[in-house]
Amino acid sequence: MRSQSGGECFVQEKDMATKKKRTTGVIRNYFGQFDLQMMVIPGILFIFIFNYIPMYGVLMAFQDYNIFEGMLASDWVGFKHFERFFTDPKFLGIMRNTIVISGLKILIGFPAPIILALMLNEVRNMMFKRTVQTITYLPHFLSWVIVAGFATSILATDNGSLNTLLEKLNIIEDPISFLAIPEYFWTIIIGTNLWKSIGFASIVYIAAISGVDPQLYEAASLDGASKFKQMFLITIPSIMPIIVIFFILEIGNLLNAGFEDLLLLGSNPILRPVSEVIDTYVYRVGISNGLYSYATAIGLFKAVISVALLTIANQIARRSDNSLW
Repeated sequence: MRSQSGGECFVQEKDMATKKKRTTGVIRNYFGQFDLQMMVIPGILFIFIFNYIPMYGVLMAFQDYNIFEGMLASDWVGFKHFERFFTDPKFLGIMRNTIVISGLKILIGFPAPIILALMLNEVRNMMFKRTVQTITYLPHFLSWVIVAGFATSILATDNGSLNTLLEKLNIIEDPISFLAIPEYFWTIIIGTNLWKSIGFASIVYIAAISGVDPQLYEAASLDGASKFKQMFLITIPSIMPIIVIFFILEIGNLLNAGFEDLLLLGSNPILRPVSEVIDTYVYRVGISNGLYSYATAIGLFKAVISVALLTIANQIARRSDNSLW
């Protein structure tokens, strides 16, 4: 019994010594990289102050928040605002629009930058390549107000570029009010998003492709592989970890169908049955009408679903050894 107790004490003392040594090592490494850590600390403080501290605001989702009385004096109502949103007659339509628009953006907008990066990787004329990159990057730096103005001008019935072209080609006789027909709205919103984001989104993929070992292409060329086969057998597998990570993030943002683009291009009340998504509904009904608790409840619901989708997508991706964590 004594020998057993002595053995247990020895093991405990050894574990404590190991933990102490490990802690001391971490502290020593921290101060040994103090100049680098000082560069990280401002970023950590920024995230803590602007992302974590405001999280107490989610409590408004369970209150009848009064802006004059504050959170401490406001009445607690439990899940009242969640029930109100779920029983709203517009709930199914809003969720349908959110998922469909976001799904179309993923279906069309996610592979588009990859295809552009693969195409640009095969261009050997550097002047042409840089020109295409510049032209496709520029729309990203335009605000949605400007982009919406472009789209409205192009699609206008009065001297709009598209209507003028269709009339010159004898395809239509009378101008079409594209921004007043619900059937065209999803195509317009996906097209403008694709035009605005494709170039900038391809930067990461172009950088990843540039890191692929050129000897792999040389070996494949000696084996008789065409450029098309090299693309599928070398380039895409080499950048697959990047593709998977970005796809996981896209799945996590499934309920973020957009805000500025939908608010500006879908301002016509006729389009509201196909343009109203969670974010625009929160702004129009919650924020504009001062229903802060209701808006917070919807935002919390969206955040919880997004985290769940992100976790599920990451767990599935782990089977291919490519995941965020």
